[in-house]
Amino acid sequence: MYTRSTVDDYDRIANKTGDNGWSWKSLQPYFRKNEKFVRPADKHNNTGQFDPKVHGSNGSLSVSIQNFPTPIDSKVINASHQLGGDFNFVLDYNDGLPLGLGWLQTTVDGPTGSRSSSATAYLTPEFLKRPNLDILVNAQVSRLLQTQEGKPLSFLTVEFKHGLSSKLGRLTASREVIMSAGSLGTPHILLNSGIGDSQALGRIGIKPLVDLPDVGANLCDHSAIANPFVALSNNTFENIREPNVTAQLLQQWNKTKTGPLTDTVASLISFHRVAGDDLPNPDPAAGPNTPHFEHLYANKANHMGFQNGLIVPNNFVPPGQHVFSVATALVSPSSRGSLTINSTNPFDPPLIDPALLKEESDRKMMRAALRHAFKFVTAPAFAGYVISPAGDLPNATIATDAELDTYMNAEAGTFFHPTGTAAMSPKGANYGVVDPDLKVKNITGLRVVDASIFPDIPSGHTQAAVYVIAERAADIIKESYSK
Repeated sequence: MYTRSTVDDYDRIANKTGDNGWSWKSLQPYFRKNEKFVRPADKHNNTGQFDPKVHGSNGSLSVSIQNFPTPIDSKVINASHQLGGDFNFVLDYNDGLPLGLGWLQTTVDGPTGSRSSSATAYLTPEFLKRPNLDILVNAQVSRLLQTQEGKPLSFLTVEFKHGLSSKLGRLTASREVIMSAGSLGTPHILLNSGIGDSQALGRIGIKPLVDLPDVGANLCDHSAIANPFVALSNNTFENIREPNVTAQLLQQWNKTKTGPLTDTVASLISFHRVAGDDLPNPDPAAGPNTPHFEHLYANKANHMGFQNGLIVPNNFVPPGQHVFSVATALVSPSSRGSLTINSTNPFDPPLIDPALLKEESDRKMMRAALRHAFKFVTAPAFAGYVISPAGDLPNATIATDAELDTYMNAEAGTFFHPTGTAAMSPKGANYGVVDPDLKVKNITGLRVVDASIFPDIPSGHTQAAVYVIAERAADIIKESYSK
């Protein structure tokens, strides 16, 4: 899902780090450099579904809209017009002002009906032929090794395991090491390398080398719930579970690169804010145009037996039940978790506390978001289509806070957007993990370029935000060696 987040989100990063290069306006060239907006797989006229002025057309990453129509699309759009208010239609949420309901943009290459990813965008044959690029697959990094005494220390040697071999290999960089292991992998490697909270590392037997207590702290993620409703229809994506239907659709995709298999889990998305007594103080959102929660509108229930089903399953929905889902995610949470280790073996898994909905303020916003989802399905557009809540979903219009909490405890999951575990802070600050140029503090020759560097989680799905961070990082790195 291609959601850039908001003007407020990036301007907050710029303000917190003291580097205006991370502001929304400054990053616009990088959004366009990365993106190639393409026609949908079914070649329908997508005029009025997005704003061409917002997008790039010559980048590496393909982005498209609604590659295959679903029966609920018109109902969702009609409901938006009928309800109005904060359900008003927004032409293009990627203009940085996303509040409202609009067509979901996805990283699907419409002409080929295939997913566009960092691999298809940046590891194509033209890049693989570069003489300065070598790729080692099936390798797992264990730690970084110190290569220089004194201050600041340097960690230019990477220790790793390759394939099934138990023997550890080493590679040493001549200039710097760039870590892009993600918000879970990056802090895990740093901690195993002796970079982190010195007292905590010493307690488990790892020699502390660089005291950075915020390594692994500040973990933040988007909590999500599926919210399924019984649909009076036999034309939902649940049909794809049928083996004969799956085979037919796969044959269609192989032959024409069209059909339902070109789709992601939804065609439409909306972003909203809470208000009144539900609004926390202080407000965790980056600004007044930044949402607290989102809804995804899906013609399916879960991924039991259906690989491309809704991201958050609901195991109380019977197999074969035709369902319309309004998946709800908290996108500006206050809760913060952590990643730590309790072993000197770098290949042991880390201890991850996602802390989803840990803060009462987040639970309060999620209750408001659930009631908001129920409001949407009361629109006349769904009369005779949405029958009742499915599975263990309570009727949020009459449910008590305690009943909604029980439901949240049973069904809340993650949208798989972990961020913040190696957060940026101003250069010279005694908190955070990396400086605004993404260099790890108090170390020379080590930089982090992944979602772990966000001081606060962006309010959109994090894919687009990570690409733009990486695009700017490439220029920062090139500039540092051109002087």
